[in-house]
Amino acid sequence: MKKNNLQQATVGGGCFWCTEAVIQRLQGVTNVVSGYAGGTVPGHPTYREICSGLTGHAEVIQFDYDPTVITYAEILTVFMTTHDPTTLNRQGADRGTQYRSVIFYHNEEQKEQAEQVIKVVQEYYEDPIVTEVSELPTFYEATQEHQDYYNENRLQGYCRVVIDPKIAKLKKYYEHLIAS
Repeated sequence: MKKNNLQQATVGGGCFWCTEAVIQRLQGVTNVVSGYAGGTVPGHPTYREICSGLTGHAEVIQFDYDPTVITYAEILTVFMTTHDPTTLNRQGADRGTQYRSVIFYHNEEQKEQAEQVIKVVQEYYEDPIVTEVSELPTFYEATQEHQDYYNENRLQGYCRVVIDPKIAKLKKYYEHLIAS
C-alpha cells in the first residue's frame, strides 16, 4: 500500500514491544503500530486471547517507511539481526505461536526481498532461520496501552532487561540507519 512516497511493512519478532522499539528508531520509518496478524480466529482478537496462543495470531508491528531514505532490505536486515530468527515460536522466555518470527509481505516484491534477505542473513547464524514469510492477512491494531510501549515505560523491568540490549545492538551495528 502506498501513501504518497511511503510503503508499508509488517513484521513480528516475538514481543511486539521489542520489535516496535527497534524499528521506530530507524530513519525514514513512521507510524509504527503494534498489533496482531496471521491467526485463524475471525474478528478482532484481544491481547488476552493472543496470549493464550490459541488464536494463531502473531504479535507484529505495521509501519510506513520512505524507500528513498531506507530500503525494505535494510529494514529487514535490522529486523532479522535484532531478534533470534532461528527459534521456532519463541523469543527468550516468551513461548508460543504468538511470538514467532514472521515477515508478512504486502506484495510480491516484498516477498522476494524478504526471501533474499533471509538467505544473506543466514550466513550469520549457525542454526537455520525459521522466520515465516507469508502474505499479509488482516492486521488488527493492539490497544493503546501496547503502543509506543518502550518509550513510555523505559524504566520497567522488562524494558531494561529485554529491550535495552536490543537497542544497544541496534546502536552498535546500525548507527548509520538510526534517526537523529
